[in-house]
Amino acid sequence: MTHDQILQELSAGKVRPVYFLHGAEPYFIDKVSDYAEKHLLSEAEQAFNLTVLYGRDTDHLAVLDAARRYPVMAPRQVVVLKEAQEMKTLPELQGYIEKPADTTALFICYKHKKFNMTTKFAAALKAHAVVMEAKAVYEDRMPAWIQDYLKAKQLKIEPAALQLIVEHLGTQLSKVTNELDKMALNLPPGATVNTSHIEAFIGISKEYNVFELQRALAERNLQRVGRIVQYFAANPKENPLLVVINALYGFFSKALMLHALQGRSEKEMLDTLKLRGSWALKDYSLAAHRYSRAQLEAIIGYLHEYDLKAKGITLDSSSYTDGELLQELVWKILH
Repeated sequence: MTHDQILQELSAGKVRPVYFLHGAEPYFIDKVSDYAEKHLLSEAEQAFNLTVLYGRDTDHLAVLDAARRYPVMAPRQVVVLKEAQEMKTLPELQGYIEKPADTTALFICYKHKKFNMTTKFAAALKAHAVVMEAKAVYEDRMPAWIQDYLKAKQLKIEPAALQLIVEHLGTQLSKVTNELDKMALNLPPGATVNTSHIEAFIGISKEYNVFELQRALAERNLQRVGRIVQYFAANPKENPLLVVINALYGFFSKALMLHALQGRSEKEMLDTLKLRGSWALKDYSLAAHRYSRAQLEAIIGYLHEYDLKAKGITLDSSSYTDGELLQELVWKILH
């Protein structure tokens, strides 16, 4: 089941004895476990019927003891085992999984990685529990995910603002949703999020960011590139060099791929580059037009070189600041 399906069932009053929540994206696991803690019991019932355990500090015996207790003046009790990936005796719960208590809702939260579903314990889970795999949302799916999240809050978003969020906040959903929620509190229903909103409520500069640096480099706009690089050098914590290099590597790699896709349909280009919408192609197409294939290949080489320098792997980089390394890098890209 997905986290949405589980939440729909729980909100409708359908509570099952065992839930096993595992996978790379902790956000979905937290959404389910938080709901279980806050909404399956009334405030009065929680005092005696809510037990939260942590895998690093407990074992299967403590979990079994909690799960087999009878609820106190309530139809059920809730037991939440957090950080289950840290509990070495987790498979010892197999017997309970096969015959769980009808009056207990046990939520096992196995975070940051997928559980091995080929084991005997996994077989018991598949046969007797609700299993949810919390899959990571990859970068190419983030724009659609953000749009859907904002739609649920009765908000729309402009393409430039959407890409700004994706470029700067990445794919860590807890971080992304925290910033989106903060912004949504300041906007009326039906509003369309733009870059000014992003700057005002999230703090990402609409003028000085990696997205604008990519565009300026694609345009070969030396003055604009210079201003952005100076801003980055003056604000290194907001714009870490390794993050900038990684973003530029992704950008110029896609521009290089476009050279091989010349003459293909727009749909094929979007599918190959894993982009959504014609607007997303604009800057990549501009870079592919302004830089030859050989130049783009050289740029990829420079980015690899400066990635090593930024990590301190090469000996000649120790006396340079991140700002100086970035200035060198963009000079090589432009020239």
